[in-house]
Amino acid sequence: MREDRVDEERLASDGLVGTFMDSRPALRRYLMLRGAAADEADDILQEVYLKLSADGIGPVAEPRAYLYRMATNHFLGFRRTAGRRTRREEDWVEAHSGDEREIDEQPSAEAHLIAREHLAILQRVLDGLPDRTRVIFRRFRIDGEPQRQIADDIGISVSAIEKHLTRAYEAITAAKLRLDGDRSDPRHLRGERGRHGV
Repeated sequence: MREDRVDEERLASDGLVGTFMDSRPALRRYLMLRGAAADEADDILQEVYLKLSADGIGPVAEPRAYLYRMATNHFLGFRRTAGRRTRREEDWVEAHSGDEREIDEQPSAEAHLIAREHLAILQRVLDGLPDRTRVIFRRFRIDGEPQRQIADDIGISVSAIEKHLTRAYEAITAAKLRLDGDRSDPRHLRGERGRHGV
């Protein structure tokens, strides 16, 4: 009699494992929709599988619902554990870094010089634009005026305004590409002119 009971439990467990294997892709999608990362969902499903295999769970009336509930419980457990781990790490950092932590949010002297250099180059690019293009760019991008208003004031169409803006953006983009190319050139940091003469 006892042996029959063990066989019934093993068959029920095997049936639940089989249902789990069939449902695994759907369970993975379900966990990812709840916010689990792909690797986290895989870890959770591995734990569910191990629990199903090891525990010899008895007959279950609605196996799919049971599996979804199990996956949800493991997911919530993962999240609680991750939250506790994060709090422990934050507490450790706070305890070992002293009470008076000061973070200097000012840019470094080098970053400040590079930003000034880039601004000067941008200004030269804008100064090199035709007068009308430069005025339209400044009014639109710096002063924030609508294109329609600029077009009415100057007496041209909105599509002409857009063409002037496109010309300005292309000049700025070309200058940015030259800057990005010069950044890898060590002469750039010493203030020497790069390959592009900028």
